[in-house]
Amino acid sequence: MPGVTPEEETRLLGPVLKGTSRAFYLTLRVLPGNLRKPLGLAYLLARTADTITDSRTASTVERLERLLEFRGLVEGKGKSGDIEPLVRTAAEGLGGAERELVGAMPKTISMLDAMEEMDRFRVRQVVVTLTQGMELDLTYFREDELTSFKTSEELDEYTYLVAGCVGQFWTEMCMAHNPGLRTWDAEAMSEKGVRFGKALQLTNILRDVPKDLRLGRCYLPREVLERGGLSAVDLLDAKNSDAARPALAWGMSRALDHYRAAAEYLQAIPRRHYRLRLAVAWPLLMGLGTLVELAKSKDWLDPTRRSKVSRGWVYRMMAVSGMKVMSDRAMNSWISGLRGEVQREVESRA
Repeated sequence: MPGVTPEEETRLLGPVLKGTSRAFYLTLRVLPGNLRKPLGLAYLLARTADTITDSRTASTVERLERLLEFRGLVEGKGKSGDIEPLVRTAAEGLGGAERELVGAMPKTISMLDAMEEMDRFRVRQVVVTLTQGMELDLTYFREDELTSFKTSEELDEYTYLVAGCVGQFWTEMCMAHNPGLRTWDAEAMSEKGVRFGKALQLTNILRDVPKDLRLGRCYLPREVLERGGLSAVDLLDAKNSDAARPALAWGMSRALDHYRAAAEYLQAIPRRHYRLRLAVAWPLLMGLGTLVELAKSKDWLDPTRRSKVSRGWVYRMMAVSGMKVMSDRAMNSWISGLRGEVQREVESRA
């Protein structure tokens, strides 16, 4: 694998990462310096795998083959000669930051190989788990036939694979790189971290229901839809937004329960760790803010109306959190207020 210069590393963890996820880029920038590289690299590798999985220029079989090839490279099982053909095929049809990200695969793999042993092990572990979730997407669902998860247990396992595992990884990395956190109960904090990740993923799933349906994927379990006399096909009609409201309420209730654990995770970070507190508070608040917008939506099944917080909301949240994040009471009040707003909207439309 080619070596990576400091300038190349800075570009990958800066402009390239920002081009693929502005939200995570903001979180990365506020993290303590010793955590930025391992967490940033893990994101770049996961985002590369996600780009391979979501390619619209390749068949499902081809995407799965490429994903498994990439997983092999991450695990250190691939050969250096395997990477350039994978880069060429995976970059087909891509442009901008995504094309640059896939093109940088030799360098991101090289950065991984050069990491300290335990960091390399943890990054490999989380990226492999994430790719298992992506593999599930490619093997469980079919683009030519709308398919839904059967049970809530299937959804729960999926949210662990594609997001919950990140909370566990985040906890392990924070404890490894910050002596002040080594007194944490690793098992308890990892469990809260897993639920934090699940909360964020459930929020994304609920927000993206209309888009995912048109890709043949319904993550809302069949058993939940059937309680309201609905099927996944019924969700394709935006006129069923009210009829399907109980299924949305079910998902939001699960997410809110996980956000309670996320709030506990934030409070467990000692107040002297200002940057880490902000890095945890921002996705938590953005996730809850997105749920508020979704709960208010009358046409949540309309694919032309995506519920999300505005950029102005994000910047105001960042500014206010900079003042409040050191106070557990202030953050509790803020988080409880957002959770209560979601709950009131759900109940008012029940």
